[in-house]
Amino acid sequence: MQVDLRRWVVPQGHQVLLTGVTWSELELILDELGDKRSTRLSYSNGMLEIMSPSPEHEDDKVILADLVKIILEEQGREFRNLGSTTFKNEPMNQAVEPDECFYIEHEPAIRGKKRIDLTLDPPPDLVIEIDLTARTRFHNYARLGVPELWRYDGHTLEIHILRHGQYVPSPQSRHFPAIPVADALHHHLVQSRSIGRTAVMRTFRIWVRQYLD
Repeated sequence: MQVDLRRWVVPQGHQVLLTGVTWSELELILDELGDKRSTRLSYSNGMLEIMSPSPEHEDDKVILADLVKIILEEQGREFRNLGSTTFKNEPMNQAVEPDECFYIEHEPAIRGKKRIDLTLDPPPDLVIEIDLTARTRFHNYARLGVPELWRYDGHTLEIHILRHGQYVPSPQSRHFPAIPVADALHHHLVQSRSIGRTAVMRTFRIWVRQYLD
């Protein structure tokens, strides 16, 4: 199969959906696109979605990830933030590239690893998806066993917990049960648009310290 996806121009904030894509074709597409790209891929049982994020999408994902890092740092917890790493599981016929992801409880299991193999390694403990123009396909993450998924649509941060193979909405995070992360993270993300990233990170760190005391 000869596929040159670089000839495809996917407008920012839009998606392209391909059907009937085999696993070997997916591997060829990933190789051809390379690691240094802005597009995100999601693959499930022959269906491949290619998304080109907008600048607003990228801003939101970075800010949310940075806020999560502050909470983890202030709690003194080890973690590994793997961003939009490609997670693949050929036996399950699933592959996904989250907007942001964290290993927290399972950080020791993948510490120092340069490659993550989901046939051997655990999936991320927390995934963050920014859905400004599309909706995350939850079943991809459910099949891979990601225990917690956050979805942010620009107005609300939804927390979803995996239970019995399906995601259910939750008022609190299983990783940060004592902190009202949904409201706090949305509030500080919105603030960052007016006062800037550095100022927000400083005020958020102070808030976290006061909340944890």
